[in-house]
Amino acid sequence: MGWEMAAVFAGSTVRLAAPLLLSATGELVSERAGVLNMSVEGMMLTGAFAGAVGSWATGSPAMGLLIGVLAVLPVALLQAVLSITLRANQIVTGVGINILVLGATTLAYREIFGGRSRTEIPGLAKWAPPGLADIPLLGEHVFHQTWLLYAGLVIVALIAWMMRHTAVGLALHAAGAAPKAVDKSGLSVTAIRYGAVMLTGVMSALAGCFLSIGDIHTFTEGMTNGAGYLAIAAVIFGNWRIGRMLGACLLFGAATALQFQLPAFGIHVPSALLIMLPYLLALLAVGGLVGRQTAPAYLTQAYVR
Repeated sequence: MGWEMAAVFAGSTVRLAAPLLLSATGELVSERAGVLNMSVEGMMLTGAFAGAVGSWATGSPAMGLLIGVLAVLPVALLQAVLSITLRANQIVTGVGINILVLGATTLAYREIFGGRSRTEIPGLAKWAPPGLADIPLLGEHVFHQTWLLYAGLVIVALIAWMMRHTAVGLALHAAGAAPKAVDKSGLSVTAIRYGAVMLTGVMSALAGCFLSIGDIHTFTEGMTNGAGYLAIAAVIFGNWRIGRMLGACLLFGAATALQFQLPAFGIHVPSALLIMLPYLLALLAVGGLVGRQTAPAYLTQAYVR
């Protein structure tokens, strides 16, 4: 029984860390290019809502996923226009977008589904890699996940390779570290940053869809519940490196999973403390108490040619 409970905890950790990893990877690319997207929370919530409505309306989770991604693109474009073209404060605009999206999705949800509806919607199918599915306990609880998790891991690996081994990755790093040098080389700092913000939107949309149609197969008001902020904290916790960021996402996922697993282990801890734990870890990361942080030199700074 103890081993099975441990396997359940490991599976919950992976499942809860997945949306954080997807959105944090997009945010990492954007911050490397010099743009802080505090609107990741709003992008995730938009993706979760649009994906759920699309899946419910069409009866196809795949169409819901596509609709969720497309719906987030205008939100990401708004963030890009405000922070890059208009050079507005990136933190203020991001928080403002989050508030706007929370209100808009809440209103739309109540109009479509009703005030307290918990309508179950078609969800993405689960899948387990051949061979891994047959591992006792782990196969059922850890590796039997929605296929979007595995597709997301492939996308994250491709982005990590791109950032480290391609000219595009070099340009992204330079846009956040030495934008004047990028400009002198003939590349457009604005275009690079726009592309990075739009990628954040796509990855955040995937993360939001993972929550609504990949995990619980429904939508609830404000269902991201601060996950976007945790994703930003994971980037900082990981010191803007994708490997360490992955570890931070797993840590936050484990901290969230404890809310559900500790009672099963017979350990009684105040629920408020367990709910607070992931955000406490995020606060330690943002405060620099987990080691020295080295942010991109021009992060949050608008570039004026």
